[in-house]
Amino acid sequence: MSTLRLARAGFGAAAVSLAADVILATIGDAAFTVPAAFGKFSFGAYGLLTVLGVAAATATWGMVMRFSSRPKWLLTRLAALVTAIFWIPDFLLLGTAGNPAGPVIILMLMHLAIAIITYAALVTLAPARGGV
Repeated sequence: MSTLRLARAGFGAAAVSLAADVILATIGDAAFTVPAAFGKFSFGAYGLLTVLGVAAATATWGMVMRFSSRPKWLLTRLAALVTAIFWIPDFLLLGTAGNPAGPVIILMLMHLAIAIITYAALVTLAPARGGV
């Protein structure tokens, strides 16, 4: 597996994930009354975290491919687990003051979109040997 291929997959995933974030945040702002204190739809709030999350996933994929006999199987489960963990704070926001349900659900969709985009980019653009 080429390090360059892995880096390209990570950069591509980050770019497409950021685009998805922008689209979803724009939809959230247009569809719901979002309190100024919510703040989670500003590019500064999610941009860096998205890039760091994709970078971590990319590094994880590199390690998983190196050390696992079933890398795609393992990455699938890790991606599901990490997405579920990232949803915990979102679920805790639901129904609390200053965090209306609609924008929180959009935030959850942002997490899901990043996970799906990153997973697809990594396994497609930087596949494990044998594709397993």
